[in-house]
Amino acid sequence: MQLSFPQADQPEEADREAGRLLFAGETVFLKGVVAMAGLPPADRIEVCFAGRSNVGKSSLINALTGRKGLARASNTPGRTQEINFFNVGNSHYVVDLPGYGFANAPVAVVERWQKLLRQYLSGRQTLRRVFVLIDARHGAKAVDEEIMSLLDRSAVTFQAVLTKIDKVSKAELDASLAITRAALAKHPAAYPELILTSSDKGDGIETLRAIIATID
Repeated sequence: MQLSFPQADQPEEADREAGRLLFAGETVFLKGVVAMAGLPPADRIEVCFAGRSNVGKSSLINALTGRKGLARASNTPGRTQEINFFNVGNSHYVVDLPGYGFANAPVAVVERWQKLLRQYLSGRQTLRRVFVLIDARHGAKAVDEEIMSLLDRSAVTFQAVLTKIDKVSKAELDASLAITRAALAKHPAAYPELILTSSDKGDGIETLRAIIATID
């Protein structure tokens, strides 16, 4: 019996090289957006990263692009309320969504951000995939399923990426994978493969680069 939501295979050599070339060039911060009117032109392939606060999103984007200080982390959940766009060469946008889980953010800020998020996800024609980051120490949580449900309603394909796999034992990782697979099975917009990563060790970075480079 085939395992639901298996780990993504190692990329073929051509796909690995496409990923290397894409991220070997310059990646630069373009702008932070707080309203739909501020979005850059929808003129290239776009992928974005979403994850609850402190899941390791900034570290993963930095590892992906090979730029340590490109994406800045905040230790305060809900501190960053902008959609941050990065130019990857002349062909892609990588988009960093604010961490969700707003323990310390005012209600009005949360409502404004959620409205912008819904508008962006449902109205961006060039958005090809959302990578939903999940902490390997815990597996998918209720707050992760909230964004998955939003992506279902927006008809945007998303792919789960487990972060910090170097921080857990095999048994702990297996338990997190079981929790995450059970959550993903409820969501029709979920892409049927998982990516397992460690920003510190480099695990899964080549695979993620290759996937981004080969999305049509």
